[in-house]
Amino acid sequence: MVESDPRRSIPRTDHLLALPEVIAAGERLNQATIKAIISEVQTAARAGEIPVAEVAPTIVSSLASRSASSLTPVLNATGILVHTNLGRAPLSPAATQAITEAAGYVDVEMDLGTGKRSKRGTGAKAALLRACPAAEDALVVNNGAAALLLAVTALRGRGSSGTAASANIDPVRKSASPTAEPGEIIISRGELIEIGAGFRLTDLMTTTGARLREVGTTNRTHLADYAEAINDDTSCLLKVHTSNFRVEGFTSSVEVAELCTLADEHELPLLVDLGSGLFTPDPALPDEPDIDTALRAGADLVIVSGDKLLGGPQAGLILGRTEAVQTLAKHPLARALRTDKLTLAALEATITHTANPIHDALHIDPDRLRERTETLAEAVGATIVEHDGRVGGGGAPGVPLPGWAVELPEACAAPLRRGDPAIVARVHRGRCLVDLRCVPDSEDNRIATAIKRVRADNA
Repeated sequence: MVESDPRRSIPRTDHLLALPEVIAAGERLNQATIKAIISEVQTAARAGEIPVAEVAPTIVSSLASRSASSLTPVLNATGILVHTNLGRAPLSPAATQAITEAAGYVDVEMDLGTGKRSKRGTGAKAALLRACPAAEDALVVNNGAAALLLAVTALRGRGSSGTAASANIDPVRKSASPTAEPGEIIISRGELIEIGAGFRLTDLMTTTGARLREVGTTNRTHLADYAEAINDDTSCLLKVHTSNFRVEGFTSSVEVAELCTLADEHELPLLVDLGSGLFTPDPALPDEPDIDTALRAGADLVIVSGDKLLGGPQAGLILGRTEAVQTLAKHPLARALRTDKLTLAALEATITHTANPIHDALHIDPDRLRERTETLAEAVGATIVEHDGRVGGGGAPGVPLPGWAVELPEACAAPLRRGDPAIVARVHRGRCLVDLRCVPDSEDNRIATAIKRVRADNA
């Protein structure tokens, strides 16, 4: 006799939908989600990945553990502060609370005193200007790339016909109207950068129709290179912080103050993209550019990301001279790139409150970090090694953040990632390194328990 295929006994969908636990799950989840989970488990059973007898229990378990989002909270034990793959900056408690409070109806565009419509994001804007007095005005869009796209599009100072498009030019630094033809953007060849996932700033800017005029060489660019390149088609001068890499040796670049003098002579806007988001100089990162210094040196507009060293939500922050910022704010593209109420709330809370996970991790007490690492190593029966953390996210490229890590076999990395809690450690040269720099103290015991479990399973 031929034995029947056990897969023929996989429960039917209607029978599974009638399970009491599945019916109860319908109070939290919609039918499309429930049916998708049932289908996934049935498919796994047909493929022999789970026993047929486990189909119903697996479905019940999956529905019970289903959270509001498919995103899994993780503990960042890599030592990288701004980890793009892990969502960049973790929000502060104040920012998290602000998002919760803004989740319902809020006065994002209403003056409660008059009952009339008001401007969006006034609280976040006011917080930005208080934190950076050198800025006359500020604008928030949905990310750093959007900020650069808007700036390049709006600051189209001259037409592409070879003569100044005077009819379309704002008298202040020749900021263009939305109808002006895009012209040339002058940028140092050494600042034509590519960041993560193959994203190139050059590709972004040329989508506006503007042309890039590269000056200088990869390692050396002089003021004269910019001066010689300026012509009637020049739209603006652009300086970009070279995130993710550092050029050393026989090098030279032009400072913002020098470029400002040249831009003033030719009535051109000077745009500076700093990326990382420091308001003022930080002794821990002495070579990292900051917004205040760039504005005081004469930049018309400075662009940074909100979710990097600033430690806030994903956002593109544009600060600078009133006329230049308003040119961007009035451009039709600004509407398409604006942020929502949750981002504005989180950004304002990040700026106005002192607690900030990114700042804390950057300025962590080295003695306390070592003490925590030694305690963890002793608890799990491992050793500690010196380990340099990094800013990440394009900030302070090549700058080490000295510290320590617990050294484990490389085989521990995968089960730690898949565990509960999910712990992402650094895999380097055949080792799994657990760095506590970015881990809250309150999570140390959970990490110890997880490591013990993994090591016991692999023993």
